[in-house]
Amino acid sequence: MKLPFPAIFLIFIFFLPSSTTGAGIDTIFRLIRIQDRERAPPSVQEAAARGVLLRLLPSHSSSFEFRILSKKQCGGEYCFKIKNHPSFTTAGDPQILIEGTTGVDIVAGLHWYLKHWCGSHISWDKTGGSQLFSVPNVGLLLPRVHHAGVSVQRPVPWSYYQNAVTSSYSFAWWDWERWEREIDWMVLHGVNLPLAFTGQEAIWQKVFQEKFNMTTSDLDDFFGGPAFLAWSRMGNLHGWGGPLPQSWFDQQLILQKKILARMFELGMTPVLPAFSGNVPAALKRIFPSAKITRLGNWFSVKNDLKWCCTYLLDATDSLFIEIGKAFIEKQLQEYGRTSHIYNCDTFDENTPPVDDPEYISSLGAATFKGMQSGDDDAVWLMQGWLFSYDPFWRPPQMKALLHSVPVGKLVVLDLFAEVKPIWVTSEQFYGVPYIWKVIFHFMK
Repeated sequence: MKLPFPAIFLIFIFFLPSSTTGAGIDTIFRLIRIQDRERAPPSVQEAAARGVLLRLLPSHSSSFEFRILSKKQCGGEYCFKIKNHPSFTTAGDPQILIEGTTGVDIVAGLHWYLKHWCGSHISWDKTGGSQLFSVPNVGLLLPRVHHAGVSVQRPVPWSYYQNAVTSSYSFAWWDWERWEREIDWMVLHGVNLPLAFTGQEAIWQKVFQEKFNMTTSDLDDFFGGPAFLAWSRMGNLHGWGGPLPQSWFDQQLILQKKILARMFELGMTPVLPAFSGNVPAALKRIFPSAKITRLGNWFSVKNDLKWCCTYLLDATDSLFIEIGKAFIEKQLQEYGRTSHIYNCDTFDENTPPVDDPEYISSLGAATFKGMQSGDDDAVWLMQGWLFSYDPFWRPPQMKALLHSVPVGKLVVLDLFAEVKPIWVTSEQFYGVPYIWKVIFHFMK
């Protein structure tokens, strides 16, 4: 019996436009094959999935058995299968067998069973939390599925979650306990492509101090405070709410390593940050010949240069790729691995200093080159908010940015697509793969 993949609170649909070239499609599927090959061993993913069950429904931990399936067993796709356990005979034996191609698929299968067979509901704490009272008590028989079992195929390889500002709207003060609950929520709802931006300031601190001769005071003016880091990272402002104490850098890096370890254990594909050209003011002093432009004012800081008008390193400057490469390499050194997908946004609510398509193209090419120099298999995941927000992005400028990267090496997030879909007015992003996404902000 085949049924749709479980409904979740956010909608993510990955598209390969009809105009995407064969080479572009091959590039995307080559990356998926690499990710499959590098995924955690089956025993690790099964143990991580069981950990979710223990936190969600500890009383029924012996009622389910989890197993990893090969994609071949799912027709070459990602899926989960739910069966009545063939070995169940007496109380205490596993009653339900859930198999999936990844830990995420197994846990999504668990949620599917609890929802459709037990009438349960799983949400965030503020929207009802985990409502599991309809699950039969321990000692009673769990609902049996159809004799043939249930097979649910994932319709798209990636289910994306968050946007770049969620880290400041919601995550700024989260500890590991809160992050663990959120990761559990993600996998229960089938999310496998989340942003993993925590701790990046610690990486930037190491890169700028070790490679580019900056001091702590040089960086105090660059990083914003914890609740404003999203806009500091995107070059909208600098220093606002800062400086950050060293304890923040250290604790956030430790937290990021825990987040990534759990995501990888579950078979997820965490998206790491990359260099967009946003640099500290001190870089101009240390490298006086560097081509650095000061951008215009963003919102709410009254043109005060202490906070506004950040610095953008020109894409044609040799430092651009050097910094981009150093940042990717430092993350690989600290974290030990990557999923090869990176996010950065150079002009998110910032207008480029020039509208020459050649300039826009050179910036996009250099941004990607910085990623690729540190990771041969890098793919750039870019927010499409800039195209919705700023009238600067007319077709020539938009094409210049989107086509500055080899097809298949750039994926665009069509943010706000349920209200103002950009794919409709851009011929499906001019042949670039994209993810249709609904914006959903929530507070703790």
